[in-house]
Amino acid sequence: MAALPLVPALVVSGFLGAGKTTLVRALLERAQRDGVRVAVISNELGELGIDEALLSGGGASESFIELAGGCVCCRLSDTLIETLQLLYERVKPDRVIIETSGVALPFETQLNLWREPVNAWIGDDAAVVVCSAAQLAEGRDLDGTFEEQVSSADLVVLSKLDLLSPADQALARAALAERVSGVPIVEAVAGDLHPDLLFPPDPDALRAQRRRQGRSPRPHSHERFVTELLEIPSGADPEALRERLVGLGALRVKGFVQGAEGTLLVQGVGNRVEIGPLGAGRDARALGTLVVIRRAAGHDEHHDHDHG
Repeated sequence: MAALPLVPALVVSGFLGAGKTTLVRALLERAQRDGVRVAVISNELGELGIDEALLSGGGASESFIELAGGCVCCRLSDTLIETLQLLYERVKPDRVIIETSGVALPFETQLNLWREPVNAWIGDDAAVVVCSAAQLAEGRDLDGTFEEQVSSADLVVLSKLDLLSPADQALARAALAERVSGVPIVEAVAGDLHPDLLFPPDPDALRAQRRRQGRSPRPHSHERFVTELLEIPSGADPEALRERLVGLGALRVKGFVQGAEGTLLVQGVGNRVEIGPLGAGRDARALGTLVVIRRAAGHDEHHDHDHG
C-alpha cells in the first residue's frame, strides 16, 4: 500500500491585531476555489475563542478546531499534537494551517510539529509572521514578543498598508526593514497572497537549516499579558462603544455585540477600533462578550523584552 503524501504545515503568527485571521481567511477562500482540503487550528490566549465565526462560517466544520485558554507554543503544546492528529485522521488534509495567538512564538510552535505521531505525516513546515503596517508607522515599540516572532520567520507579510497614506506606508516599510534581515517580505491587502508563497517547495530545506543552526526553544512566559471579558448589552450604539473601547488603552479587543440592526463584529488594536456588520452566513459565538487583552501591571511597552 502506497504511503500517503506528506502534508505541508503553515504556522501563521504575528503580534496582536496584525491581521493573521484575515490572511488565513483569504487562504481558505482560495483553497476552497481550488478544491484543496485545509485543516485549520486557531489559537486564542483567552478562555473565549471567537475566530470560528470568521474562519469556518460560524457552523460546525470538521476541518476547523479552535483552541483557547493558552498558547500552543507552550501551555497547549500537547493539546496541539492531539488536535493535529485528530484533524489528520478525520479529514486527510492537503495542507494544515495553525494560526497562533498574538503572543505565541512561532519557532516553539514549529518544534511541536516534529513530535510523534504528527512527524510521520507532516512534511515541510514554515513560519509566516504578519506585521501591521499601521502599528509600525506609529513608531510603537510593539513588544519583545514581536521581535521574537520576526526573528523566527521564514516569510514576513506586511499587512494593512491600504489603511495608510503614502508617507506612512514608507515609514512602515522602513521600520520593518530595520527589524527584519535576510527574510523575504511581501505585502498583502486583505490577506491576498498566493499559497505558493507560503508553502515552500523543498520539504526538508527549512528543517535542515534550523537543525544546523542548533536552535532550541527559549524559556518564556506570557504573564505580562492579561485577558479580560467585557460584557456589552444589546443595542449598544457603535460610536459610543468605539469611544469607550479606545479609552481602554488595550492591546487587542475582539468579539461580537448585538446592535440595533444586527450582529456587529468588533475588532480593535490600540486606538484603532473598527465596528461593523458581521456579514451574512456567519453565526457569532458569545454574543455580547468582548475579549480584551492588556499589558499586565508593571509591564509597559518600552521595557517588556524578557522571555525568561
